[in-house]
Amino acid sequence: MHFRRAALALAVICPVFVTATVASAAEESPGAGVLSLLPEDSVTEHTLDTGHRTISYTATAGTLSLYGQDGAVSAKIFYTAYVAKDGAADRPLTFAFNGGPGAASAYLNLGLVGPRILDFGPDGHDGTAAKLVDNKQSWLDFTDLVLIDPVGTGWSRPAKADDASSFYGVRQDAESLAKAIALYVTHNNRASSAKYILGESYGGFRAAKVASALKDSQGILTSGIVMVSPLIEGQLLFGANRFALGAAFQLPSLAAAELERRNAFSEEAVAQAEKFAMTDYLTTLAGPTPTGEAARSFYTKVSELTGIPVDVVAKGRGFLSDSYVKHSIDGDRVVSPYDAAFTVPDAYPESGSDRGDDPVLDGFTRAYAGSFANYARNELGFKTEMTYTLLSGDVNSRWEWGGERGGGSRSQASATDDIRDLLSLTPSFRLLVAQGYSDIVTPYSINRYVVDHLPPKLAADRVALNLYRGGHMFYTRDNSRIEFSADAKAFYARGHNQTAPQD
Repeated sequence: MHFRRAALALAVICPVFVTATVASAAEESPGAGVLSLLPEDSVTEHTLDTGHRTISYTATAGTLSLYGQDGAVSAKIFYTAYVAKDGAADRPLTFAFNGGPGAASAYLNLGLVGPRILDFGPDGHDGTAAKLVDNKQSWLDFTDLVLIDPVGTGWSRPAKADDASSFYGVRQDAESLAKAIALYVTHNNRASSAKYILGESYGGFRAAKVASALKDSQGILTSGIVMVSPLIEGQLLFGANRFALGAAFQLPSLAAAELERRNAFSEEAVAQAEKFAMTDYLTTLAGPTPTGEAARSFYTKVSELTGIPVDVVAKGRGFLSDSYVKHSIDGDRVVSPYDAAFTVPDAYPESGSDRGDDPVLDGFTRAYAGSFANYARNELGFKTEMTYTLLSGDVNSRWEWGGERGGGSRSQASATDDIRDLLSLTPSFRLLVAQGYSDIVTPYSINRYVVDHLPPKLAADRVALNLYRGGHMFYTRDNSRIEFSADAKAFYARGHNQTAPQD
């Protein structure tokens, strides 16, 4: 997920895929279709100096072909794989994707895990000054990586535009990605490697669905999932801030953002906001409208925590919804729900409502698209005239939320049952949820609630939620990315120790 701000700013017939080896473009003869623009796989050799060791690795930029029941190519899925040349036979293998639905994997590739990372300049958010540099915290240090673009994103496309519905949905998407993962594992003889999945935003939800599909349709068990700013429970997220509990989940993230803007952030101050959110704030919103001195005291407290003017807080009776976007700070500036601590000048100061592009999603992070296209061409040798689609509004607008365990709408989308089953059926399976404090798209309190309500016998020592400074894409902050990467390395090390044979 990178949800569009207008949508919160974040399947019925499953396609049939048959196993087949990857053929060259000439052998498949895709004809005049869009797939003819995709070149053959490119394999290049590189080294990465992490500061404590030098990693020699092979990078593959290529495609995996999916086939329909008629034997014809139904889609090609673009991927970028980074494999350490000195890796042991049981070296972990991580498959990663972003969300949207409709987002490509360039965010995680050039933002977090890959051997090259996009540096946004001294202030951390100047897309015009962005440049690729070596990522000393690349996850290639402890796992091989396969970054996957789901159909309709990046350079992944269906063979025919009319076949898009076979991929644009919860169930269809999970099955197609599970098939692509199985093909990669088979083609590269990685059956003995521990399999991990990394997913961001909707990709966190997707990760649980893909892990279930891998188990059920491909016979592949997942050792662990890392979710970054994930959607897990749609009913607690979409439109929930109109209700007392949802508003209480949102408040700590708004408070954290205000602390960041005042250069006063501390975990202790956030903890105080969390306590207020789940006590006086929740009970007041759930009860009758406060009056008199009680109302003035309550609205003043909320205003002080969030930076939203008292009159705006009172007008909403304490429910803040998206009022923070135009009212969180003095002056004509707007706030991004992707990081409520990040502001830009208001493009429409005369308007009482938010009508501009998102400062983060439509701002500096758009540079990931052009940067990845140049990186793939110039460093990875993958040369195509096809446009790299970082965010597809078409995929997002056509997404089918129905289907088994997917829910009939996005507000019914749930991955909790998948997580419970994975914990129950795979004793070594573990889950790490990583969140930014000032993320309003998927407020961290929601997923803390989800994690806290997993059965203790399943979750104990196997499920963790870690918080970092920043928003939805907290890894764009160097300190948070470095901290998260270290935590991820420890997460993988614990898994390897659990599954390693004993002498």
